[in-house]
Amino acid sequence: MKKMLIASIGKDVHIAGIYNFMKIASNEGYEVTNLGSAVDLDSLIGEITKTEFDLVAISYRLGKESCRNLLNELKENLKSKGLLKLTYIFGGTVETGHIAEEFDFIDKVFDGSETEEEIKQYLRKTDSKEKKHKKPPQNLVERIDWKKPDPLIRHHIGLSTIEKTYENIKKLANSELLDIVSLAPDQNCQEYFFEQDKMNPSEDGAGGVPIRSEKDLEKLFEATRRGNYPLMRCYSGTNNLIEFGKILKNTINNAWGAIPLTWYSALDRRSEKELLEGIKEKQKAIEWHGKNSIPVEVNESHQWALRYAHDAVEVATAYLTAYNAKKLGVNDFIQQLMLCTPPTISPKMDLAKMMAKKELLNELENEDFRIYYMIRNGLLSLPADPDKARSQMCNTIMYGLYLNPDIVHVAAYCESIERATADEIIESVKMIKRTIRIFNQGMPNINQDKEIIKRKKEIINDARLILDAISELGENYTDPLTEPEVIFDAVKSGILDAPGLKGFSVARGEVNVVTRKGANSPADKNGNILSESERLESLDIYR
Repeated sequence: MKKMLIASIGKDVHIAGIYNFMKIASNEGYEVTNLGSAVDLDSLIGEITKTEFDLVAISYRLGKESCRNLLNELKENLKSKGLLKLTYIFGGTVETGHIAEEFDFIDKVFDGSETEEEIKQYLRKTDSKEKKHKKPPQNLVERIDWKKPDPLIRHHIGLSTIEKTYENIKKLANSELLDIVSLAPDQNCQEYFFEQDKMNPSEDGAGGVPIRSEKDLEKLFEATRRGNYPLMRCYSGTNNLIEFGKILKNTINNAWGAIPLTWYSALDRRSEKELLEGIKEKQKAIEWHGKNSIPVEVNESHQWALRYAHDAVEVATAYLTAYNAKKLGVNDFIQQLMLCTPPTISPKMDLAKMMAKKELLNELENEDFRIYYMIRNGLLSLPADPDKARSQMCNTIMYGLYLNPDIVHVAAYCESIERATADEIIESVKMIKRTIRIFNQGMPNINQDKEIIKRKKEIINDARLILDAISELGENYTDPLTEPEVIFDAVKSGILDAPGLKGFSVARGEVNVVTRKGANSPADKNGNILSESERLESLDIYR
């Protein structure tokens, strides 16, 4: 067991800081010797010489000049006794923390601005002076396990140039606030990375960073090789998914691939591919990632929600895509739960919908197919007013934490106004980490909320009806839920449909969706809510 000595030194009688730090260290497996407050230096050094400690934690809060004098005296005494080789950390105020940073024998300074999670991360990688700079795990699943019970924190970034993006990623890595940096390439990259003659130069940097070569990716990855060494991942692109996946694996050690099943096709016109051809291509890409032991997120279901699909369609497509991933050989599957999407949904009904997703998908889990859940605040719900957006961001993540996520994907408060730089990302992540801390102090039990449980059961039943209807379309196939032709027919027939697709998509876009009591349901032309069976029965699947 690792050993720690902790004390408030000099005339400092403050005890709260060292007590809280002691509790965190004890929970992290340290055997803590607490000398208490107002400990004179002779007593401190005497204790250090009696026991071999892995960490010596000292605290002082009374003032900067007295702090400097005290630390000078301590350093000289430690030097004379050959004790400077030990690892020393300091806790105090911002004022005394700045003074402590002047002393090279102090390895880490805590000034009260850190989260509990940051303290735990430091303690976990500090076994000895030699091991203290060990990188956190560079594999997604290992990093999730390493950081438990806290979730990994993710944010995306893609500024208008490689240089700006590089410098901002360096700043994010050095902040040690993010576990995952997601690259957002511009639309030119996503669509034409392998056919750059088709790119429109006037659109370079539109929507993301203009990645044009493997060297660009290698440079951006190098920016993460500092601080807490965050993982990096990148959007899959809309064409040549396997070829781009190979490049991402070799250049940025892609933490996971995010691949839709039906989107990036004639369904949303983000690619020139016909829907059926697109489904086949996406399945091959998912299979390739599975064979290469790369985790996969099939970012499908929230795309339906972004087009204002009703809740049961979103849940059914989540199951459909997880089922496909499992059958295609994926071992580690990430299910994103995009909250407050569409923005008319209430927090209660949002939780019911996401709990329905989890309950259905958990039926697929076994030792060969593991599911990790990632919550995020939805961009559609972020107001253009930055103060209101800050509130929306924190409140959404607060209730999303009920879903016990493995990853929290933060979308910075400014994203509805402009793309986020490192400064806005750091500000947003600090707010979310505070939100997580407050949530962990204790919240009501939503599993006893009758409205949520009732709605969850309704959605699950309706989602099963949708999945059964898709299976009936492919009754002549052995495994219809994985057949591209069947999935294609599910869209063409209107089994899978959303109002936001009307008029420009291969989908019908004919379903009417209304929000009642915070839930999104299908309705007739007069706005009367339809049951899912009534909606399905109304479809002429042969027209």
